[in-house]
Amino acid sequence: MSSLPLTFACWDYDRIKPLQDGTVVPEGIDLNILPLRVEETFFRALRSREFDLCELSLSSYLLTRNNEKPPFVAIPVFPSRFFRHQSIYVNSDKISSPKDLIGKRVGTPEFQMTAGVWQRGILADEYGVPVDSVEYVTGALSGVHKREEKLKLSLPENILVTPIRDGQNLSDMLAAGEIDAIYTAPAPSTFGTVPHVKHLFEDFVQVEKEYFGRTKIFPIMHVIAIKSEVHEQHPWIARSLYKAFNESLDVAYRALHERSALKVMLPWLQQHVAETEEALGEGYWDYGIEKNRHVLETFARYSFDQGLSASIRTAEEMFVPGIDDGFVI
Repeated sequence: MSSLPLTFACWDYDRIKPLQDGTVVPEGIDLNILPLRVEETFFRALRSREFDLCELSLSSYLLTRNNEKPPFVAIPVFPSRFFRHQSIYVNSDKISSPKDLIGKRVGTPEFQMTAGVWQRGILADEYGVPVDSVEYVTGALSGVHKREEKLKLSLPENILVTPIRDGQNLSDMLAAGEIDAIYTAPAPSTFGTVPHVKHLFEDFVQVEKEYFGRTKIFPIMHVIAIKSEVHEQHPWIARSLYKAFNESLDVAYRALHERSALKVMLPWLQQHVAETEEALGEGYWDYGIEKNRHVLETFARYSFDQGLSASIRTAEEMFVPGIDDGFVI
């Protein structure tokens, strides 16, 4: 019997490489993997549903669940996780502490992007900066091309979001003092070249370790989404894929501990891995609902509180039913 061909768009992460090179093969599936940058994958998946399965923004995925007939279902596989304190940039002439953000203008490429949802939620929970205490402006982080929200938003009146003008970009606006901060994923193009464009949290590694110590949250950025019509036709693929992604993750974990030769161009990789596991524990990137319930449900609350999700979804409501269930011999 031939395997089912499926097109899969995802960046070439170390936890995906074993699927790309054939070290791991999902049962009954022939994956055609397109190693696209996340921005292209999200754009093409959300606008034209081009892929059978893909890496997808957690925020965008939850927004699609507002639809009467959601276009995607997801499995609890998280190709991207990222502490986002380090991705808040400020004009240091105007902002020196989180509370200084209240009443200010803050840029964000898209209001619904996952990084921004986490950043606004963390600032509200941890630092007393209410989501609606800031005026948001959206648009391209750099360059002159116009950037719009990938999905239509219907925000409450107390949250003010305004697109920037054509020809503007957030990086230059931050440097010029036209905005006071940027909540983002990539760094602004003016960071490192303009002295007053700085991290809000200069000691972000320590801040993020302390945050994890209190909350046990290693923020989830992306999930693996399957087109609903594909899953409806072939419901067995969700579990087959889930098993394969977990096997691929295990290969990536082992590679980080390889000592015969360095697979990654970091001369002190062993020490970095040891410090990470000391701070976060072993299995810090593990997939699955139960191990990540508190992370997922915190994000679901943030999404609802920020006027994005129509309801506060439980972790089970986010994913293919029963995907975490196992069998016993």
